[in-house]
Amino acid sequence: MSVEAELSERKLTILKAIIQNYLETGEPVGSRTLSKYTDLKLSSATIRNEMADLEDLGYIFQPHTSAGRIPSDKGYRFYVDLLMENKEQEISRREDALLEKTDKVEKVLQQAAKVLASNTNYATMVSAPVNSRNTLKFIQLSQVDEEQIVAVIVLGGNVIKNKIIEVGETLSNENLLKLNMLLNTTLNGLSIDQITLGLIARLKEQAGIHSEVIGHVLDAVAEIIHVDNDMEIYTSGATNIFKYPELSDKQSAQEIISAFEEKQQLADLVTETLASEENNGIQVYIGDETPVKTMKDCSVVTATYELGEGMKGTIGIIGPKRMDYEHVMKTLKTLQSELDAIYNKEPKE
Repeated sequence: MSVEAELSERKLTILKAIIQNYLETGEPVGSRTLSKYTDLKLSSATIRNEMADLEDLGYIFQPHTSAGRIPSDKGYRFYVDLLMENKEQEISRREDALLEKTDKVEKVLQQAAKVLASNTNYATMVSAPVNSRNTLKFIQLSQVDEEQIVAVIVLGGNVIKNKIIEVGETLSNENLLKLNMLLNTTLNGLSIDQITLGLIARLKEQAGIHSEVIGHVLDAVAEIIHVDNDMEIYTSGATNIFKYPELSDKQSAQEIISAFEEKQQLADLVTETLASEENNGIQVYIGDETPVKTMKDCSVVTATYELGEGMKGTIGIIGPKRMDYEHVMKTLKTLQSELDAIYNKEPKE
């Protein structure tokens, strides 16, 4: 059942007012506070009855006796989904540029993490782009000495890897040219999963007396594509967590700071974000929804950016559940557009 079907217009109005008030103040919201909203025009008694219903439905709860109400994860999810419905209007005008243009990707991403932390007052992370396609673009074999060749392997996204291969024989320039032509004609644009045993057998047959060389080259290709390089993640603003009382108790803060220092959990978050083809837009994880379990008391907002040819990375903002979602999503959308502009791509819709 949709939220609209479950809640009357009055309940929806009260729920939105509770969430917005709590986001602004961080204090539980009572009926007297809501009755002061000029657009509600409801008595405190009526508001209390509606709040009781909203609590029964799981959208709000009372943190302790005699306190007002605060949003539950279900309530936050309602609010975020409402914002996401209007994401086409997230950037209605060109905002001041967040990033300065530079040729070095790592400098742009380091700058992006710092700007996000300063702009939002939350903890931020930006992962360096990784090749999401892992396809072969080009192979160049060259002789190093009598028993070694070097394979220059270019992957999608123009990622270049070099591998020294022991071949145990001297190959003439003519034979190297033939092998290069054979490999590139057959393998260009293929992923490692598409290089089947049948294809390998066919390549070796066509290579004739140099079939063993082809086997060594394909082993090198598989090793390079599967290599699990340490993911580069730039972070900033981890200490912003201490600004929010609900996250600043010793255990919660320690777990979050540890995740930022060790970065493995952040890498898992990036992997999760990039794994889904649907995650090219903005994703919001609330509480237990987040893949990073030490951040179960937080909200995590991520966005995927692209630098072309399958090169993708993740931008993430981590803060309290009562974060300013609208501002965070607008900021992420602006950053996506700027990264696209810097690297000569059309902005995301």
